[in-house]
Amino acid sequence: MNAMPTLITTGAYGTGGVIALTGVGWTAWHGLAQPGVALAFGALIAAGELARSGAPPDEREPAPLGAAGALAYALLAQCAGRPAAHGVLQTVAVVVAAALLGAVPHVARGEGPALEHVVRRTLAVAVAAVCFQPLAGSGELERRLGHGAWHTLFLLAVLALTALCDALLAAALLHARTRYPYTPLLRDELRALAGVGAAVCATGAALPLAVAAAGLWALPLFCVPLLLTQLSCRRHARVRAAYRQTIASLARSTEVAGYTRPGHARRVARLSCAVGRELGLSGADLAVLEHAALMHDIGQLSLVDPVPEGATALLPAAEQRRIALLGGAVVRQTGVHSAVSVAAVVERQADPYREQPPGARIVRVVNAYDDLAGGSGGTAGGALAALEELRLATAHDYQPEVVEALARVLARGGLAPAPPG
Repeated sequence: MNAMPTLITTGAYGTGGVIALTGVGWTAWHGLAQPGVALAFGALIAAGELARSGAPPDEREPAPLGAAGALAYALLAQCAGRPAAHGVLQTVAVVVAAALLGAVPHVARGEGPALEHVVRRTLAVAVAAVCFQPLAGSGELERRLGHGAWHTLFLLAVLALTALCDALLAAALLHARTRYPYTPLLRDELRALAGVGAAVCATGAALPLAVAAAGLWALPLFCVPLLLTQLSCRRHARVRAAYRQTIASLARSTEVAGYTRPGHARRVARLSCAVGRELGLSGADLAVLEHAALMHDIGQLSLVDPVPEGATALLPAAEQRRIALLGGAVVRQTGVHSAVSVAAVVERQADPYREQPPGARIVRVVNAYDDLAGGSGGTAGGALAALEELRLATAHDYQPEVVEALARVLARGGLAPAPPG
């Protein structure tokens, strides 16, 4: 079981490497067919990779323009009325070479793309080219579908299949890297296809049709909308980053004031997200959980006398609920996005678990674990004792499924609480 993630990663990287080397070697031996077309699409892909500068590290498609150009080259049947002749292996070679060329400035700045990005790009293009190029090159596609609506529908079908394969691979690689459950990871990847993924597929279908009719001049014209979409997504990502920094700053206020141990909120947030993924949370639910975990102790600022070491799990139930309600009121006053959902989790974290929403159950268990295990000073023995104490209180205070999910997460990453970030 433990060897499976390594097998997935090794298999994906090995397959991508073999395909890339085969394509580059074959093209170097036989030379470029239609070099002008290859250079034009290669320049577009390289420019797309260059434009990924400033992408947040968790962005699922950091270079949408490069992805659309690569898919368009894989699905190109004609250029200005002349049949395309590049085939599957040249398609792979051009895409790999352009992606590596566009990555050079990022590597020089120490921001080189993860190998996973290049592997996924190679395998996605290989899937699209294998599905399309043999049919287009043999003339079978034109004889059966012509150049009208059926041809366009076939392009969209190939793109849908390629996007699905890429989502399956991306979720598998993330599962191998993090050991999070595969199903919620795949659900996140499929949801992402409705955003920038849809724009990439639409551009990837429009470009080969436009180039077939108008030639290479169609490339810059049809790429402008996707470039504008990319810029808009980057602005939205910066807003989200600023929002998260605001939440993190508010969370640190309890540490600065001496109400909680250093790093407590960050430890609880990091571990809560891991437990949430273990239980199948994803997307917006996971974001609300993270923000609520960061803000879960904000109500302590209203106390005249700080709780010793901020360990609210050791307080009487009535006092815990009072602090939780005060914290929820503070969150609601921020007026930031999803404040109501975050406040609901913060307010309910001290209730009996049968009356809590899922996020509050997770925050309560993880907060209690960090309090009982001693935070940054916890040892392996202290962590085991804390888990045992949580298990003994599952009749009323802590949901058993959450406690067991926490135990599985800790078993994978070590039983001691994570040190302050």
